[in-house]
Amino acid sequence: MRLVTYRPEVTAAARLGAIVDGAVVDLARLGDAMGHPLPSSMLEFIDLGPQAVRFTSALLDAHRGKWPVGVAVPVHSVKLLAPIPRPRKNIFGIGLNYVEHVAESSRTLDTSKDLPKEPVIFSKPPTTVIGPGDAIEHNKEITQQLDWEVELAVIMGTRAKGVSEDDALKYVFGYSVMIDMSARDCRRAGQWIYSKGQDTYAPFGPCIVTADEIPDPHTLNLSLTVNGVTKQCSNTRYMLFKVPTLIADISKGIALEPGDIIATGTPEGVGAGRSPQEWLWPGDVVHAQVEGIGELRHPVVAV
Repeated sequence: MRLVTYRPEVTAAARLGAIVDGAVVDLARLGDAMGHPLPSSMLEFIDLGPQAVRFTSALLDAHRGKWPVGVAVPVHSVKLLAPIPRPRKNIFGIGLNYVEHVAESSRTLDTSKDLPKEPVIFSKPPTTVIGPGDAIEHNKEITQQLDWEVELAVIMGTRAKGVSEDDALKYVFGYSVMIDMSARDCRRAGQWIYSKGQDTYAPFGPCIVTADEIPDPHTLNLSLTVNGVTKQCSNTRYMLFKVPTLIADISKGIALEPGDIIATGTPEGVGAGRSPQEWLWPGDVVHAQVEGIGELRHPVVAV
């Protein structure tokens, strides 16, 4: 399934939907019409566990093309929000997780040229999250080095504590796209949270594709352009630490809970690694996509 959080109107409350044949099917309304109650928010749906995915997928298949009145609307007529507009806790970010990105970072940033021996983990607060089309804020009083990073996002489905790599993918709810925005001149004594954790610094969406549709998350092309010019183009197969390793590593000491998000790192091609370096400025447009999931397009605006 391709699950979204959306508003049918500008002032309406956020609702949970599934994209089917170019339409957004409201899951709570479909459930009510069929006598099978379903939640109206993504986190509530994730909390129901894997059985909810199987049941809802079967329900959608059974009624595809013959939706009850008021259940489905064209996707172009709604406002898509971040799939999880307000995560329950910080996003787990993974730094230096593609070999060539390690190399480019070591040339221009204060990072080692040696490959990490274990995942490099930082976090981004829930207030960083914005949805498709929303503006990325550029505050010139804070940064002159605003940078881009396209990433595959992993959304957890069930609680994972001390899980093995062999079992790790069983705990995944689905996958999405994230842009890890970074103010390179805001790193402080090796700490990254202020650099990567400012408001609007986690464009997220446009949907969550459930894990049953992406059995191997390490075969996906991912790319990013700025003003139509390609800056990043790679494949998730080049991750240094694969998704099962990340889940197993984090869950050794931190319980991963339903709805938690892991941004799995970015490939080479960031602005800081270019010669000369390139940065984002108000008026720029960032476009990121991950194969099989979707794309994000965001303007940069002055604040």
